Amino acid sequence: MAGTTLVTGFDRLTSKIQSAVTSAPGHDLQGGQRQADVPFIREPTFEMETPQGTGLDGRLYTDLSALSPEQAVVPTAEFYIRTRASELLDTNKPWSIPLAASTHTARQDALAISDLRRQSRPMGLHLMECSGNGRATKFGLLSVADWAGVPIADILVRMKLTPTSRILVSGFDHYPQTSTNSVEGASWIFTTDQLRSSKAFLALEMNGEPLARDHGAPVRLVVPGWYGCTCIKWANEISAIADRAPATSQMLEFATRTHQDGVPKLARDFRPALIQQAAMPIRIEKWLVDGNIKYRVVGILWGGTQPVQVLHIRFNPEEDYVPVDQLSPASANDPWSFWSHVWTPKTPGTYSIRLKVKEPAIRSIRLDAGFYVRSVEITEV
Repeated sequence: MAGTTLVTGFDRLTSKIQSAVTSAPGHDLQGGQRQADVPFIREPTFEMETPQGTGLDGRLYTDLSALSPEQAVVPTAEFYIRTRASELLDTNKPWSIPLAASTHTARQDALAISDLRRQSRPMGLHLMECSGNGRATKFGLLSVADWAGVPIADILVRMKLTPTSRILVSGFDHYPQTSTNSVEGASWIFTTDQLRSSKAFLALEMNGEPLARDHGAPVRLVVPGWYGCTCIKWANEISAIADRAPATSQMLEFATRTHQDGVPKLARDFRPALIQQAAMPIRIEKWLVDGNIKYRVVGILWGGTQPVQVLHIRFNPEEDYVPVDQLSPASANDPWSFWSHVWTPKTPGTYSIRLKVKEPAIRSIRLDAGFYVRSVEITEV
């Protein structure tokens, strides 16, 4: 069944994006030969897709350069990690998630991991991005997996909560060593309506296999369309809390990165930590066509809540934006879409590649600020 889940999910993704852009060259490159890819410059150099560090300082960065519509799901071993499992985490003993349906009563219920496994079902393909993703991480805190688990809506029905109830989801987050750049306390506060509308779920599997320790085993929260800091790993508590509850330490730490208005003291003043519309190139292919050199820019489009109709690209500030060659509007913004653009630079030099969505109704703060700009050095034209 696990294998079937992954294959079925991959088929769904392929059918969604195969009309947009494939790995095959476009019309302008027909009959050409692909040469060596041109690397991006002005980005740090470190080993990708290898776990490094421990605890809150543990990381694994996904190499996005090989992605394609035919290979769009990131293997579990290459899926990004922002925090590694604590040495203090003991998953050998029975795991359960206490449920507190009222702030005035003691906990009266609990979710046994064995019960969750029996209820688990395919949840589909979903993208996850760390709110700290950026050039310093080579944009490698971004991945897509095929998930299985239990919809949080089922749990909320069991707890008999109202749409406006505030729910605290917490996870095990204690470490034998002190972090250099983060604080303990993995938890986020949602309204029940936010959890339902986002189709959040408690994940037990990714890519057809049980969760790995570093990915939140035995169970983690996944909130589709929200930044990874809300997707609590090692979930060990779901509680109804007071309307005026203070923001958690994790909410405070990630307030700026989730586009909040300052750093609100109360959880109810936090806006949903939605991944806004974003796009960037993931590789630059050099092609030889009829004795001429051309370049094919391949990239991804993700985030946001409205399908993008036209994506524009620019290769230096003095140039005009032009629509990318290949992009079919996706029916949904999760997980990601692929685009490509054939480019013939006029002269050798350094080029900064920037994307833009010109539809004013689509919020894209990071994209508009040049957050995902990538540079390349062209030596042959």
